[in-house]
Amino acid sequence: MKKLLLLVVLAFANNFTFAGDLSPGSGNAVTRWNAVAMQVLPVDPGLVLDLRAFAIVHAAIHDAVNGVKRRYQPYTADLYSPGASVDAAIAAASRDVLVVLSPSQKTPVEFAYAAALLGVPDGPAKTAGIALGQEAAAQNLARRLGDGSDTAAGPAYVPTGKPGDYDFTPPFDGHPFGPVALFPGWGRVTPFGIQLAEHKLNGPDALNSDAYARDFNVLKSLGRLDSRTRSRAKTDIALFWFEFSPASWNRAANTILIQQDADVWKSARVLALVNFALADGYIAGFDAKYNFRFWRPFTAIREADSDGNPQTTTDASWQPLLAPTFFIPPVPDYPSTHTVLGAAAAEVLISNFGDHVNFDLTSTSLPGMVRHYRSFTSAAWENGLSRVYGGIHFMHAVDDGFKQGKGIGRSISQLLPRVDR
Repeated sequence: MKKLLLLVVLAFANNFTFAGDLSPGSGNAVTRWNAVAMQVLPVDPGLVLDLRAFAIVHAAIHDAVNGVKRRYQPYTADLYSPGASVDAAIAAASRDVLVVLSPSQKTPVEFAYAAALLGVPDGPAKTAGIALGQEAAAQNLARRLGDGSDTAAGPAYVPTGKPGDYDFTPPFDGHPFGPVALFPGWGRVTPFGIQLAEHKLNGPDALNSDAYARDFNVLKSLGRLDSRTRSRAKTDIALFWFEFSPASWNRAANTILIQQDADVWKSARVLALVNFALADGYIAGFDAKYNFRFWRPFTAIREADSDGNPQTTTDASWQPLLAPTFFIPPVPDYPSTHTVLGAAAAEVLISNFGDHVNFDLTSTSLPGMVRHYRSFTSAAWENGLSRVYGGIHFMHAVDDGFKQGKGIGRSISQLLPRVDR
């Protein structure tokens, strides 16, 4: 499994590099360390695990900041060190979590840490800030021990071969990448802020239903590699949003915080909540994925003669837009966790800034393009629709993923309330 994850990360990285549009001198200490996390966590620990790591980093930062002066309820560590340097506390909390969860990236993390501390005058405030950040990191790392993430790669997924059941997709259906489906046990990981039972889904459409046939035929036409019904604009959307959600929605949150000139307390809370929403979105989404085990469009279209629906027809040569340039993520279709995460993060941002905020985004999966949004909802919907345009998710998986994500975002937004001391 570790070898497979490394190969996936390398395949992903070979297509594009990190779009470093967040300069080290911009924003505040919280947003700058978020930018450091965006550089190292997608590399190590990599896919899926980076969601958990982002959430722990920002939980530690939030607790460290509120240990200097209490403005919001702490998440884990109830600390109190008035007079400590806030910047030193943020740096120490970030550094201590990142070197544990991204050990192969220790050098750039240590470089960022040394640079951050150079900007803090020596003295008792700096010493106290470092100690405070270290304690916040230690307590938040300890809280996640035994959370189920270490066993989430198993037991191995085994397809049944029945119509509608998820089967392995290229290139993860054979040597050297597979056959494999990633993290079938991730739905058993302890959430950061939600009650999993409150965010269950009803499941995919029945294979013999009219709704399934409509969804199937739209996707078959719109999402195919050589589609004549997909516009160039929709193709660009599919490529732009292929970038995995932790990076794109952290970049969005970071951009807004800098744009709004948010202080370190608000920045720490918002980024903690955004990353709790992202992490819990994956947990809830993967719980549903491996419960319903619904096949991807790639399999459904190539094996439509077996689905019992007279309104669907097989195309044995059908390919999705996103497969040649990138790949079909090796997990079941329903729900679209890409959509879950976008809707969850957007809901947190809406709760803090309102929906109608103008902002620009870049993407590592379509370098050179800048897309402009006038609301978080429009960005989240485009994020979800990109999976249909790219041919890798049915629309029903996107619709229900959006609903699940919004519910998760609303729940997470209630955490860490204001409690000025």
